[in-house]
Amino acid sequence: MINLDFRDSRPVYEQICEKIKELIVGGVLKPGDKIMSVRDMAASLTINPNTIVKAYKELEQDGYIYSAYGKGYFVAEKSNAASITRMDEIKKNVENCLLELCFLGVEKSEIDKIVENIWKGKD
Repeated sequence: MINLDFRDSRPVYEQICEKIKELIVGGVLKPGDKIMSVRDMAASLTINPNTIVKAYKELEQDGYIYSAYGKGYFVAEKSNAASITRMDEIKKNVENCLLELCFLGVEKSEIDKIVENIWKGKD
């Protein structure tokens, strides 16, 4: 389910966060779904469990998952994942990306196609 690139300059926990977010946003993991335990995830990726704990804590802080004491981690409802602060942060990142694309000469119509493809894939 999750593949890590150990040549990637980003820390492993960030890669795990990104992959889990992709699974949630892509609809593979749905609200209420139980995600792999820390121990199982660490064993499947052959990495230190503390790395998984760090990733899960960040995902929980961002509102993508929540923990139930003694039961594990679960995918949060969208309303929890869509905190105002996080949305503002993401909007700023999108804005910066769009500004860079404009600077590089990408036409608005091409950007519109990218956005349309994302919305189509969401359904």
